[in-house]
Amino acid sequence: MEFQEASIKQYCERYNMKLVALFKDNGQCSDNFDRPDYIALETFIKKHRGTVSYLVVMAHDRFSRNLPEALMKIKMLEDKYGLKVLASDESPDIDSRDPDVFLNRAFKYLMANSELLRIRQRTSRSIRQALEGGRFVNKAPYGYTNQKKEGQKRVIVIDEEKAVIIRKIFHDFLFGKTVQQIHKEAKAIGYTAASKSAIPRVLSNPVYGGLIRLPETATAPEKFIKGIHQGIVSEANYWRCQELLGNLRHKKTVPDEKVPLRGILKHSCGAHMTAGFSKGKKRYYLYYRCDSCKRVNINGEVLHRNIEEIFDYLNLSESKLDKLIHLIKSKLRESLGIREAQTKIKKEELAEINQKIEALEEKLISDNIGSKTYQKWFKKFSIQKAKIESEMSLVNTDKDEVWKKAMSMLPNLTNLSYLYQKASVHQKHAILREVFKGGITVEAGVLGTPFLHPLLSSNALILKEKGLLKIEQPSQNLGKSTACSEIGN
Repeated sequence: MEFQEASIKQYCERYNMKLVALFKDNGQCSDNFDRPDYIALETFIKKHRGTVSYLVVMAHDRFSRNLPEALMKIKMLEDKYGLKVLASDESPDIDSRDPDVFLNRAFKYLMANSELLRIRQRTSRSIRQALEGGRFVNKAPYGYTNQKKEGQKRVIVIDEEKAVIIRKIFHDFLFGKTVQQIHKEAKAIGYTAASKSAIPRVLSNPVYGGLIRLPETATAPEKFIKGIHQGIVSEANYWRCQELLGNLRHKKTVPDEKVPLRGILKHSCGAHMTAGFSKGKKRYYLYYRCDSCKRVNINGEVLHRNIEEIFDYLNLSESKLDKLIHLIKSKLRESLGIREAQTKIKKEELAEINQKIEALEEKLISDNIGSKTYQKWFKKFSIQKAKIESEMSLVNTDKDEVWKKAMSMLPNLTNLSYLYQKASVHQKHAILREVFKGGITVEAGVLGTPFLHPLLSSNALILKEKGLLKIEQPSQNLGKSTACSEIGN
């Protein structure tokens, strides 16, 4: 920058020009003229029209790296303001209308434009390479900070103070709170984003689940890879939120409690069934329709009853049920133990922050601090206290009461029919996709599936005998059951 400034000053001295103003771009990209300093320059030219004759730049590639825009801008300055644009290696009496001058300048801008494209290409490749390696390359999102250790590339690390808010957002969403309610409570404990889309953006950001989104290219589809950073929430909980938000690729319809099979049910031709209501003599009737096959309309109430009846016959074998109950009890004991330890820590932190607030009030009463200082620190301590209390609400439980309640609910928690009837439409979809592993089809009013979940394969015979479900293939080994995973628990 200093070298360029010196070159321009020397040029003006050499040709006896009076330098009336100097404008610097301060590292702004020169691929267009929508730059604050250039806009200020053009404003100055307009204001002093007729009193300035030359615009001197160190080199044409400093003026612009965009060939067509540069040539058009030079012509506009000459025609509109009578101003000659010069580089420090050009003579003031140069004729810009000379074909050789035009070609020489055009070549310089062409080379600058080419270099700009190469820089962008290298940058794009470097960014993609970093993403493929699991590294987040932009400014750290809320809940993280950018960190760079000596001799290492920049990474993002969890900011525990803000991560509390992110965890609460995901937790509250999974427990059924509305986006508006989540946003209000998050702002009360220090969340700063005010837009209505702030919470959905947080819930949709794969970084919080420890993932990196790799954008699609002309030769490769979009994919998600494991990041080298630590997720604030588990990957399983991130994907559960995407299911609820409707962000998964296969979900193209908005779930509706009245039509729980929409987005799930397919016709035997392979097309998804849509749903709608038709007016009868006394009321409206729900039908599922296939848009690909004309005149395929199936009564929705009948299909819903058939699904519920199928679930009445879906039971775990005694041995599998015993294993599941043992697993639930083991995980519950482990979870309660962790929560008890976390509650103890939070109580100590809460007592400490209350002491700080009391000490602050004593300083105010004794005139050791002013009201502004008091307000500043009281607000800071209050936010910290609200965060701690929020965290305590997530972990603070009566161990015996929770155990007693869980044991009383255990029969229902292992009853698929009960769970399906009580589930929300999002939960119904998750259950249906898990139970009917190959999806659900309907043909002539009869439901079918390629195979049931392996844990429920013992029910296949009775469903077939009752004519409730046509199972095309025997149950297959689909790998580890989700009952043993975080999302299953």
